[in-house]
Amino acid sequence: MNILIVNAHQPYEFSPGKLTAALIEKATALLQNKGHSVKHSNVLAYDIEDEFAKYQWAEAVIFQFPVHWMSVPWQAKKYIDEVFIAGGSGVFCNNDGRSSQNPTANYGTGGLMNDKKYLLSATFNAPAQAFDNPNEYLFQGKSLDDLLLPLHATFRFFAMQKLPSFACFDVLKNPQIEQDFERWKQHLNDLF
Repeated sequence: MNILIVNAHQPYEFSPGKLTAALIEKATALLQNKGHSVKHSNVLAYDIEDEFAKYQWAEAVIFQFPVHWMSVPWQAKKYIDEVFIAGGSGVFCNNDGRSSQNPTANYGTGGLMNDKKYLLSATFNAPAQAFDNPNEYLFQGKSLDDLLLPLHATFRFFAMQKLPSFACFDVLKNPQIEQDFERWKQHLNDLF
């Protein structure tokens, strides 16, 4: 397969991006060793036309990012806005799927990338136990994919097919990085 890996990390002093880079490095090596072709993008430096070409080339996209305030870092949102809005007309989708004859139906069905897959891979300070547990304060029983719904909806808008999400949890207060790397390897082996 042709696989695009997007580094969506926004560096901060407390979070320079080493874990994101390591996950991307491990994914690249594993996928290339299996015979897949891999290209990379980075939300800190990109050319919109080059990004169009990469998305058209790719059969799968891995979007690797740290969760900041329950969402992607601002540079990742800027990348999404600039690349996906510019590509929204004819590259990623034809339109929003609605028609003037029925303007309230079929919103989000105008995507052109239904032959492509995407994988969201996130890193969190939150522990895994904060999810899927109605007794936990913040997420109130919601899942990882519930939190990532805006990103899933973005890729779905382009008709891309969801692959099971991946996450490293508790990376600051209780890191289990070597176990995370093993789980990442197994996740990628299962999918690719």
